[in-house]
Amino acid sequence: MVKIGAVVAEFNFDITQMMLDLAREHAKFLDSEITEVITVPGVFDMPLAIKKLLKKDDIDAVITLGAVIEGSTSHDEIVVQHASRKIADLALEYDKPVALGITGPGMTRLEAHQRVDYAKRAVEAAVKMCKRLE
Repeated sequence: MVKIGAVVAEFNFDITQMMLDLAREHAKFLDSEITEVITVPGVFDMPLAIKKLLKKDDIDAVITLGAVIEGSTSHDEIVVQHASRKIADLALEYDKPVALGITGPGMTRLEAHQRVDYAKRAVEAAVKMCKRLE
């Protein structure tokens, strides 16, 4: 059984809460479990929480769940670009999978609702990576 930590953004929580529920359900389907959840203010704040989870011996992988919706500036692009780069770096640093379940940038609220299933994809990727790296 793969033990997964989840880092969930509070920003757009109506969407990210649905993502977390779907991720938990899909983890069970894959005979895995989300054993710990850390909520953070937003996607940009995820790396520190991810690092904390990766340090734990009882966490095999981490998933990130967030929805970055387009605003009137390019802020959404900057947030996703910098967060995803740091997230990839942490996976390499700790030799554990970190799956990207962050939707956006350039996305409307409606598109964010339509992409809630990215949470399932993140769980799937985390579990596959753990099994393939055994």
